[in-house]
Amino acid sequence: MLDTPHAGAQKFMPNTSMTGGPKSAVVAARLLVEGRDEGVFLFLTPLSDERGLLPGVRVRRLPLRTGAPVDHCLTAFDRVTVPREALLESEHGRLDAEGRLHSGLGNRRKRFLHSIGRVTMGKLCMSGAAVGATRAALAIAVRYGDHRLVSGPRAGQRVPLNAHRPHHGRLLKGIATAYAMTFLHRAALARWAAGHPGAEAGERADAERLIAVAKGWITWQARDITVECRERCGAQGLFAANGLSEFPQYIEGTITAEGDNLVIWVKAAAEMLFEHQPPRQEPEPPGGVERLTDVRHLRGLLARAEAVWQDRARAALRRGPSGDPVERWNGASSAALEMVSVHARLQAADAFLAAVARARHPEAGGLLEDLCRLFLLEQLGEFTGDLLADGHLSADQVRALPQLLDDVLRDLAPRMTELVEAFDLPREFLDGIPMTGGGPGSLAAHCTDHTPAGSEG
Repeated sequence: MLDTPHAGAQKFMPNTSMTGGPKSAVVAARLLVEGRDEGVFLFLTPLSDERGLLPGVRVRRLPLRTGAPVDHCLTAFDRVTVPREALLESEHGRLDAEGRLHSGLGNRRKRFLHSIGRVTMGKLCMSGAAVGATRAALAIAVRYGDHRLVSGPRAGQRVPLNAHRPHHGRLLKGIATAYAMTFLHRAALARWAAGHPGAEAGERADAERLIAVAKGWITWQARDITVECRERCGAQGLFAANGLSEFPQYIEGTITAEGDNLVIWVKAAAEMLFEHQPPRQEPEPPGGVERLTDVRHLRGLLARAEAVWQDRARAALRRGPSGDPVERWNGASSAALEMVSVHARLQAADAFLAAVARARHPEAGGLLEDLCRLFLLEQLGEFTGDLLADGHLSADQVRALPQLLDDVLRDLAPRMTELVEAFDLPREFLDGIPMTGGGPGSLAAHCTDHTPAGSEG
């Protein structure tokens, strides 16, 4: 039978209420056999029928949360009897006729991780949702910047808001990151679809870790970009009718759902610290400034930054007190999490470069390569000190990096609208946003004609 031992063990999940009709649930619970705790397993459990909740099932609807209106509930069980076949069994654990557990996994923790491994698909869904919201926000913000006219440098001149580098530069960086997010999500999904469930255990573990790392990076980037898009649209971006104000709140749910980002990154960091060994290359002369226009060279520099942080994390772990595993991990965790962050960006860069190589038309490939160059230059900025210290960058290259970044922004600015139109959002969706429509009923049409240059209100 299923029993909730105390209030803290209640299930905090959406959609267990009667909204939408009768429900069944897959419930994670400890399997107790003659008093022995065999670990967490999953049980298929009916919650309600057409008459309401079943005996022993308690569901309490929680207040509305910010973001998507989902009916979160607290769900508990009071000695609910379930049939023997409710236990979902596989190689990770089976009960024989005498009630003895047989498992191919060595301990309860491994059985628990196997049981909750089904949330991997949920992580892919959260990443996909965040990618979609990011692309929509960018499309709205860019379209607004095309329609929104401000005073130009000469009397009577009007120019689009998108003409200004302080405005379009931030959006272009967001667009480059959104493309990287898209390609990383597609690569993680393809790897999962190709290798599961027939792949070897090690390959499945690598695919699951990639999905977890990608979910954390993608959803965190989505929050930053959607906030930026709202700001680029000024006060009009605050109106719900204009489609931007609710995106950051929506993204918050993807950051927490199917595994809190920080938690799944900590798990990935611990695994990578011992199992993942990034390819090492012999140091080579950094060369001239022109090398920083080569996207594959930039990718190689990012890979060296990952190796730097892995080395730091491993060194910190060795320095930690051997008798205190918590403190030992605490000393290494900051560097290990930075290693995961760089690894996520490197995987995104690899997916981006693969997309460049797949481009069918030279012009499309060249545009994608420019966008990938922008993404990589932006990512490398925070690692220039380490790369300079280790001889991978020269002082001249470090000094030249900001100008190279600005040059890419200058070259991509005329293609910004084209880049977001490639997201292929439904025209009906964009036309329904008042501040991007430009028609007589739009908010944009009622803006004053006396806005000074650079104003984004």
